[in-house]
Amino acid sequence: MMTISSKTTQWGAQLMLLAVAMVWGSSYGVSKSALLWYPVLGFLALRFLITFVVLLPYFLRYSAADRVQSYKMGAPLGILIAAIFLCETYGVCQTSASNAAFLICLCLPFTPVFEWLLLGKPITAQAACCLALAVLGAALLSGFHGQIAALNWGDLLIVAAALLRAIVVTLTRKLAQTNPAPALGLTIVQVGIAGCIMLVLAYTTIPIKQLNLPHSPSFWVNLIYLVLLCTIFAFFAQNWAASRLPPTRVAALMGLEPLFGALYGVLALGETMSTSAIMGAGLMLCAVFGLSGVGNELMRGVWQSRQNPLRSMAASREAGSQ
Repeated sequence: MMTISSKTTQWGAQLMLLAVAMVWGSSYGVSKSALLWYPVLGFLALRFLITFVVLLPYFLRYSAADRVQSYKMGAPLGILIAAIFLCETYGVCQTSASNAAFLICLCLPFTPVFEWLLLGKPITAQAACCLALAVLGAALLSGFHGQIAALNWGDLLIVAAALLRAIVVTLTRKLAQTNPAPALGLTIVQVGIAGCIMLVLAYTTIPIKQLNLPHSPSFWVNLIYLVLLCTIFAFFAQNWAASRLPPTRVAALMGLEPLFGALYGVLALGETMSTSAIMGAGLMLCAVFGLSGVGNELMRGVWQSRQNPLRSMAASREAGSQ
């Protein structure tokens, strides 16, 4: 029986993941603006290493045991996160935005596969239906359903990123069970490793003149937004929630990222959503509604509300007969 405190923790984790999906959905437009001023690898190195420097004082306050646990859990995850960002960044450059928005949502069906392989948890029929609904919604939202897509290298890189996302979500849960680490300590190790990888790649593949820091205020405003919300908050929230929720549910909530990206385009950039996109958004919300446990709670509440009057009537009749 789940206690009230554990229920509260799970709802808090789900709300945090929704906030992560929201800020990550906005990150595409913000990153696109910043990349007008700086190379991709250099920009990613700045984003991660600035985050690392900001958080390092907090990491040094941890005990030696907590730092060791953070290294053990964060090292493999940091390498995987660097690979995800590389696949996503170069994949988006070589495919259409609609293909990328849909294909990244393939982490939804990938996640229960790794949950079964790494955690031994079989997928339920309800979860399978909700995940299928979410993938269909993503196809409608992105416009992928109207295309005959011949997968190119960019598409394959996005699929690889989706696969790696599913592995990270599930592996975070598994490592939290064997080598639990503080969520903030885990975040610091992850961004430090990812930042170092990006820095090495930047200096070995980009002419040094192109790595001179830009003077544009808009670049630094966008970078600060990405550091504070899309990296520090988002990585901490994801690490904290992923150690407390089933991976399939984490993937479903994070899968709303394209939806929030579309909303950001409408509200901030003046874009419009087609009827099929609105339908897709609705399907994705229904899928998350089912996977998050909200649907079950409401059905249980409706059932109890119907049963209570019947019990009262039965009790009244029994009292009257006595």
